[in-house]
Order: sequence, then C-alpha cells, then structure tokens
Amino acid sequence: MADPRIIDITLDEHSIGWRSADVEQERRIAIFDLLEGNHFAPQRVHADGYAGPYRIKLESAEGRLGIHIHREDDNHLETLVLALGRFRRSIKDYFAICDSYYQAIRASTPQQIETVDMARRAVHNDAAELLRERLAGKIDVDFDTARRLFTLICVLHLRG
Repeated sequence: MADPRIIDITLDEHSIGWRSADVEQERRIAIFDLLEGNHFAPQRVHADGYAGPYRIKLESAEGRLGIHIHREDDNHLETLVLALGRFRRSIKDYFAICDSYYQAIRASTPQQIETVDMARRAVHNDAAELLRERLAGKIDVDFDTARRLFTLICVLHLRG
C-alpha cells in the first residue's frame, strides 16, 4: 500500500555553515511542519512496488541539491540531483525579506510587520512553485511540502 510521505528528514551537516538563531528556528519549524503533514511521491516505480514512506537527506554541493531518498528501513532507493542556479534569485530575495521581517518584529508596528510578512510569504510561495516545477516528473509534492523544502534548501545554501 502506498504511503507517499516523508517520515524523517535530515540536512547534511557538511553542507551547512554558521546559522543565526532566526535561521535555526526556521529550520526547526520547517522540519516539524513537514513531518506533521506532507505529500512526497517519487515518480520512479520500484520493482517491488515500494511507494513510501520515505526518509530523506538533503545536501548541497557545487551548486547542486542532492535529494537522497531512502525506504522506511533506511535502505537507499535513489538520489535526485537538481541544479540550484534557478533558485539563486529566490534564495537571495527570501533571505533579504526574512532579514527585514526579523528587524520589523523587533522594532516595528504590527501593521508594518504584517506588510513585510505578506511580502515574505509571496517570495516563499513563488519559490515553492518553482521547486514544484523543477521536481515535476521526478517527485510529486504538494504546495505546503514544496514551501517547507524550499526553506530547508535556503538553510543548506548558507555557508560559513
């Protein structure tokens, strides 16, 4: 029986550099929310019909994202590699608007915070759609899963 979801996700610690408390909090929230509810369905058909659940490891190296997909028992199924070039602008914009958001939280009015948060969500949503496009035909993910995966891609993009 198919169970197309992620039950565990890790980030390659060698891919990650220093991260601020705000970025670390974003990572924790993204992982928690992702594990609470997601749709993740690799499109490759396996000989034994395995269709989830999955353990995922994300890593970033040389401008590429590695998505290592494992069975529930941790046996490796496949690794997908995506070039991150098309995400550079989205990542840069997301970090810039997040910095503005964190500054607003500390020193702005609720209305100003809401305005910055709306802009942050718009950038995040656009990046999630781009990720869904890039995964099309390889992995079927829903919108919320794509948003959380994009957050984790951003964390991986940070280097010391």
